[in-house]
Amino acid sequence: MVDSLGVAVIGFGWMGRVHTQAYARVRHHYPRLPLRPELVTVAEEVPGRAEEAAEQFGFASATRDWREVAADPRVRAVSITAPNFLHREIGVAMAEAGKHIWIEKPVGLTAGDARAVADAVAKAGVHGAVGFNYRNAPAVEAARDLIASGGIGTVTHVRVRLFSDYAAHPDGALTWRYERERGGSGVLGDLASHGVDLARYLLGDIASLTADTAVFVPERARPTGATAGHSRATGGELGPVENEDYVSCLLRFVSGARGVLEACRVSVGEQNNYGFEVHGTSGAVFWDFRRMNELGVGRGDRYQDQPVSTVFVGPGDGEFAAFQPGAANAMGYDDLKVIEAARFLRSIAQDEPYGATLDDAVRSAEALDAMVRSAQSGSWVDVRVP
Repeated sequence: MVDSLGVAVIGFGWMGRVHTQAYARVRHHYPRLPLRPELVTVAEEVPGRAEEAAEQFGFASATRDWREVAADPRVRAVSITAPNFLHREIGVAMAEAGKHIWIEKPVGLTAGDARAVADAVAKAGVHGAVGFNYRNAPAVEAARDLIASGGIGTVTHVRVRLFSDYAAHPDGALTWRYERERGGSGVLGDLASHGVDLARYLLGDIASLTADTAVFVPERARPTGATAGHSRATGGELGPVENEDYVSCLLRFVSGARGVLEACRVSVGEQNNYGFEVHGTSGAVFWDFRRMNELGVGRGDRYQDQPVSTVFVGPGDGEFAAFQPGAANAMGYDDLKVIEAARFLRSIAQDEPYGATLDDAVRSAEALDAMVRSAQSGSWVDVRVP
């Protein structure tokens, strides 16, 4: 017998929609999951948006006040897809109310925020999953397996890149994303958090780092109404961009490997150019999110002039078999969130963590805080290692 699990979604911008669609699809791809998510309620403060979501996706109820979700006995698990500055308050409140949480990165504005949510989850004895979706790509899991097996020798260095143009237009609205108090550290929390998680997932913990940051679009127009995603605004009052458009960072891993992490939200000509290159003493592995289902792999005993082959991941890699029957049948971004939903539900059903947890969010946030300190001091900074 399959038990039902009442779920809620708090914040219904693009990511709230993605979570909702993942709940709707998860048992199509994972029919043996012991839990069936049921859409109980959606919370969104923008007038009318929650009601529209309920009508489109079939939530039983809608509200503008997320606090009603904490008090709702029908809700056992909550997706938190609200803006960054609300992560700590909502996350702690939901955990204290006994709700399992699936929360988007970066889990607040600082490592202190992420740690507060993690502590609340641990104290309440509930489960917490975090939206580090790129690690769920079957090709990334295959790369991790290759590295762990010694398939490219001892890892020497890695480069992780996250370049996007979502904030490149000068008419991009001055939303919460660009304010220090509500958006935190800008592109660090938005994109570099994913980069840190990928680096840790592939190579282990980061020991120390040095970083440089910059703001390239110093002013934007304030929006005159509700916004969603990366809206544009013209003619409004100009205000300062308070947080980072760009970060570059040198990394030293506990293993002794070295790394480079670079992220930018104003890269003209770049659309979701995310990926990594990992080099070892006898080979290398390459991944580009825009070709999500492929790996570049070079290994052998030639060292110099070693060829690189394109490998299409297939049913033996990660969760690929839940979506496609054979290699080179493409998976997409939303599929990664379905994997995340399945692992969240499995964690609850089996009382054992699967996938990215709040501990991973804390580790990522500690590295981001170290980047901020390093950019301010111009020096190498140690990263707290558990």
